[in-house]
Amino acid sequence: MSYQEAETPICSEMSGSVALTIEPKEKDLGEFTVRRILPARARKMVGPFIFFDHIGPAEFAPGNGIAVRPHPHIGIATVTYLFEGEIIHRDSLGVTQPIQAGAVNLMTAGRGIVHSERAGEDLQEISMLHGIQSWMALPTGQEEMEPAFYHHAADELPELVVGDATVRVILGEAYGHASAVITYSPILYLDCRLPKGKKLALPETFQELAAYVVSGSVQIEQHTYAAGVMAVACAGKQIQLAASEDSHVMVIGGDPVGERHIWWNFVSSSKDRIEQAKSDWTEGRFEDVPGDSEYIPLPK
Repeated sequence: MSYQEAETPICSEMSGSVALTIEPKEKDLGEFTVRRILPARARKMVGPFIFFDHIGPAEFAPGNGIAVRPHPHIGIATVTYLFEGEIIHRDSLGVTQPIQAGAVNLMTAGRGIVHSERAGEDLQEISMLHGIQSWMALPTGQEEMEPAFYHHAADELPELVVGDATVRVILGEAYGHASAVITYSPILYLDCRLPKGKKLALPETFQELAAYVVSGSVQIEQHTYAAGVMAVACAGKQIQLAASEDSHVMVIGGDPVGERHIWWNFVSSSKDRIEQAKSDWTEGRFEDVPGDSEYIPLPK
């Protein structure tokens, strides 16, 4: 599939500040559900964001938990950000890193990386998992960079009060505060909490912007957006969120990186590069995750 960046409908002065609304596609993974927002038929990318999954909230019985076997990526950087629970990340660089609520795992696939995601250390008791996984397409010229991994604890992210809203800056810069997490192109990723009746004006410094309602509901102008819905802004329009109830909203955005092709876990500006990645995975040319001999076969 080939995904273009310039997909936002042209908005007139009468159309308001929201270009379109994206409803999630739910995927039942057995013990929990994932709501996939991006890519969608109506909109494939917002800035460099080409993948946006809302995981859970899921409750696991004792002895159960997430168990994603080793699988490959190219051409992207992935961000795992949890609201609740724990995931153990292992990758072909030899990294083993638990990620817990509020922390950030940023994995840069570049020319190729393999990783697994397993349950945390709480398998002997009832456990919860809730969070967001997203992929950012690397800009042209950096798609084949060396793979890398970065972890930032929860207390390393800027947290500030904007009006009556609490905002954490996961990626990029907003309201005069910058995240320490590395970025590869102009990008914005915010975790926003709004009490009922309060408002938050979103930054205007990026070409593309969207707000995803994790819980609660917000108004943008005269329209209400419920939990599970993403509102994509018109280019150049100011977005102001008004909470109809206590609400949790994730904001994503940035500048376009250009056309991208996507197949399974592979993202590239070149179709031939994706074909090469498919062959490399089938033929075992990706590096292994140390200590984990399992793997997810290439889909047919």
